[in-house]
Amino acid sequence: MLNHITHLAHLSQRGVIAVTGADRVSFLNGLVSNEVSNAAPGQAVWAALLSPQGKYLADFFIFATAEALLLDVFAADIPVLLPKLRRFKLRAAVELADASAQYEVYAAWGGPPPEVPISAPDPRLPDAGYRLLSEPLSETAFAPNAGAEDYAAHRIALGLPDGPPDLEVDKTLLLEAGFDELSGIAWDKGCYMGQELTARTKYRGLVKRRLVPVALSAPAAPGTPVFADGVEVGTLRSSAAQLALAMLRVDALGKSLTAGAAQLTPHLPAWLRLPG
Repeated sequence: MLNHITHLAHLSQRGVIAVTGADRVSFLNGLVSNEVSNAAPGQAVWAALLSPQGKYLADFFIFATAEALLLDVFAADIPVLLPKLRRFKLRAAVELADASAQYEVYAAWGGPPPEVPISAPDPRLPDAGYRLLSEPLSETAFAPNAGAEDYAAHRIALGLPDGPPDLEVDKTLLLEAGFDELSGIAWDKGCYMGQELTARTKYRGLVKRRLVPVALSAPAAPGTPVFADGVEVGTLRSSAAQLALAMLRVDALGKSLTAGAAQLTPHLPAWLRLPG
């Protein structure tokens, strides 16, 4: 029941892809930024699929059951992501399917989660809470006591991205969005698509933008340009209440920032590492 957790939200914008077959781990591991074999009951992995040029295409949480890998992914990505993944099957013993009708995605934070068969701590930060995959709500023994907006405010305050619009397809680099500090990259794994550019970005210190939480003095829509001293230095991404994530040039973080009628005040999380 719900009385032993603080917040539980149904994330209706998320869906689930099921990856089955004997080669499911090696197949996915050759494509994504993190070590897929680390996914186990009670332990999820956060990873991204990149273009050959090292640009973001999609990200997901990977859960493991005895029969499948389950990808908690932005639902709008699934129609594009499934055929993209299937093109890499070749002779691998792998099947991929949209399992969103079988599983709903939940987030729990502020306390222990409800007891469901598929759950794990959010692998990015302990304060983020838990991710849960459950059968549809009508068949569960618990009910949400928070909404998607509550979860958005929670994760934005922590500086955690949630797919688009925080991460831009064919544009965002993983290190711009905190994948290094938030355990979304395995630097010691074998090759994966986009690995070379990701490694070069890290070891040459080429990160010039970062996704950071900001407080807003007035409402401003995602995509609104951010200016400092009359020069565009970034854009707003997702927002909730008076909080937002903004992709900003690192050299502008100490300047006076505006987006439309709003003044922006960056609140850099303790986990974020800036150059120099």
